Amino acid sequence: MLGFRTQMPWSSAQEESQGQLCEGAAAVVAARQGMETPLTAVAEAFEELARGMDADGGELRLAPFSDTCALVSVLFSSLGMAFRFAEIEYVTKVNDLIGAGKSYRTLSDILDKDIENDSVKKQGSHSRNLRRVRLGLGLIKALFEQFLTTEGCSLYDAATTAYGQVCAPFHSWAIRKAVGAGMYTLPSREQLIVRLNETDCSVQKEMRRYIDASSPIIEYIDNLFLSRNISLDW
Repeated sequence: MLGFRTQMPWSSAQEESQGQLCEGAAAVVAARQGMETPLTAVAEAFEELARGMDADGGELRLAPFSDTCALVSVLFSSLGMAFRFAEIEYVTKVNDLIGAGKSYRTLSDILDKDIENDSVKKQGSHSRNLRRVRLGLGLIKALFEQFLTTEGCSLYDAATTAYGQVCAPFHSWAIRKAVGAGMYTLPSREQLIVRLNETDCSVQKEMRRYIDASSPIIEYIDNLFLSRNISLDW
């Protein structure tokens, strides 16, 4: 695998992500350029999403959810080649949900339709893609939690633990082995902070904001499946 770059500012990360995102998703990412750091953009977007869900009586609308998730692709980009596998899959699934937002109003709508068609777990279904996007959100959340757990914790340790908790249970041995090898290409803790245009103090604040803001959204998605007697072991 290629080595990591010495620096990846917000604009550079945005350009790389736009190469993968569909036109609509790329526009969402581009709208934040020059306004704030990636972490701030993502945290604010999830806070707005949670407020919107409360205003809609506890329903989560698909279009704003997908637009918010598009921003997270920049965080995957900042991690370099080690998380390239996750970024590619994540972006593909987000693009699908953005397209679905033209036909479905809420996350509940797509899940109920797939239940009706007996296609919830089928490859390419909106519900399956929603499940994968939720794992992506959870992966970043777990990585940030590990990053903040111990002062001086290396990004390698944080990412390895987060991957083991969130994604490894659903990956084959070959994928897990490839991911493990790729972890050695991760940037250092200090390099990640530079790529995110943060300082050692501000990165802690913004990571906590993302953790707090994304948690109710992740919990909501899990409950959508569980309330319909659909397990989360896939």
